[in-house]
Amino acid sequence: MELSVEERFELIKRNTEEIIEEEELKKLLSEKEQPVIYWGTAPTGRPHVGYLFPFLKIADLLKAGFKVKILLADLHAALDNTPWNLLEHRYEYYKEIIPLMIEAMGVDIKNLEIIRGSDYQLKPEFAFDLLKLSSLVSIRDSRKAAAEVVKNVEGDSARLSGLIYPLMQALDEQYLEVDAQLGGSDQRKIMVLAREFLPKLGYKKRVEIINPLIPGLIGKKMSSSDKNSKIDILDDEETIKRKLKNAEMVAGDPDNGVMAFLKYVIFTLKQDKGEKFIVKREEKYGGDLEYSSYEELEKDYLEKKIHPLDIKNAVAEEIYLLIKPIHDKAKDKLLKIAEKAYPDE
Repeated sequence: MELSVEERFELIKRNTEEIIEEEELKKLLSEKEQPVIYWGTAPTGRPHVGYLFPFLKIADLLKAGFKVKILLADLHAALDNTPWNLLEHRYEYYKEIIPLMIEAMGVDIKNLEIIRGSDYQLKPEFAFDLLKLSSLVSIRDSRKAAAEVVKNVEGDSARLSGLIYPLMQALDEQYLEVDAQLGGSDQRKIMVLAREFLPKLGYKKRVEIINPLIPGLIGKKMSSSDKNSKIDILDDEETIKRKLKNAEMVAGDPDNGVMAFLKYVIFTLKQDKGEKFIVKREEKYGGDLEYSSYEELEKDYLEKKIHPLDIKNAVAEEIYLLIKPIHDKAKDKLLKIAEKAYPDE
């Protein structure tokens, strides 16, 4: 059944932090049958389960009639300290695994396109616009925009590459020929910079759709150097259970990555399918529990009617069910690419 403009808008808006600007998005949906949006990522560390949150929003955008371009920003990765000799292998890994992860969200990916940044960012016209933009944007503005995204942009020893990064991301909107961009709230200042400065080059400003940043599933911060701080997409069921068992989760306090993942990913998928979230427990502990909404679960958790370990075990099972189709389709192939892309892991 075809969705109305309002239904498409509400689907896009759910679980977002901000849309700049909502009226511009509504106008876009009413005027264009298939708008184009992009989400970009630099192929750095291995994609983990936390990526399923933005991918669920990408699934919403596909359902809402968008064409979605995934930018694999290899040059951005190099500017953010990824070794140049690993770029090609990491690009290949991301190119293979990301469509499978989005497909796991239960959406048709025929309107999904993967694009490598260096395929257009090295062209003369892009370079010329980058130089023009660099003559308009101050060091202060560029540093401010990059601060939450790029490592080491503060101080006198900051690398110039970190200041180039936000200017390239602003130009990506024009050179990818999109109507909108999707990104996390850490990207907000770059998005605002793009809206301010692209019109000064004679280009239109785009709609910016911003996801909240949710806590790491295992701890507040996920570290690429610590394998136990995140759940890798290729982890087996026992590894997922073991990692989640050690996740930060204080009884009665819902401010943690496990509850955030439940709220934004698992319950969203469950409600779309008309399914309940089941927490399995032995009869001596009260038997199984069923929840139709996150709010019901959070209420029981606040009142300490449900133990954190029972929730962790249920979440581990749900995560494995989500990523199992990826394992079934391409685990061996992905592991081979990963050996070259991440030789030290």
